[in-house]
Amino acid sequence: MQVLHVIFLTLGSFLVVKGQSIHLGRCPTPPVEQNFDLAKYMGIWYEIQKLPAVFEFGKCNQATYTLLPEGVVKVVNAELLCDGIVNDIEGTARMKNASQPAILEVSFFEGAPSAPYWVLSTDYESYTLIYSCTNYLGFIYVDFAWIMSRFRTLPDETIAELRSTLTSNGISVKRMTVTDQTDCAAMT
Repeated sequence: MQVLHVIFLTLGSFLVVKGQSIHLGRCPTPPVEQNFDLAKYMGIWYEIQKLPAVFEFGKCNQATYTLLPEGVVKVVNAELLCDGIVNDIEGTARMKNASQPAILEVSFFEGAPSAPYWVLSTDYESYTLIYSCTNYLGFIYVDFAWIMSRFRTLPDETIAELRSTLTSNGISVKRMTVTDQTDCAAMT
């Protein structure tokens, strides 16, 4: 049991230092977008706000989704680092169950476990709200949330509504940060 305690403290310390959202309990299970249309969702989405993510380092964060055969989605996440270099990573996403097309799993490394990617809300043309959560050891969970837009800005009213959606489903928005989407010319 002491070994488990040391592992938990070490993992927890690393995640807290990196700003990750770690909680006691089990993942919330918010409702997802009904009648989700994967094809309409494809294209570029710009990150507006997020819960901290240890794997994001820069600004101008964006995701590009391209529909491939058999319902597979090519995912390219990109960001602009402080030294002016564009950092990107490519992965794939798949529907977990065809009866719930807004619940996907995304993977960026072959052989690594995939991560949940739940589309909680979208209008396909201006905003999307994404949630991801993983349970660990049966009593802690790590979650991510992203408010994204087809543009590098989003009206404050829309952001407030999306944050309210998270809050009303038991997802804390206290640690959400605003993504810098200025001076992003290098991303084109």
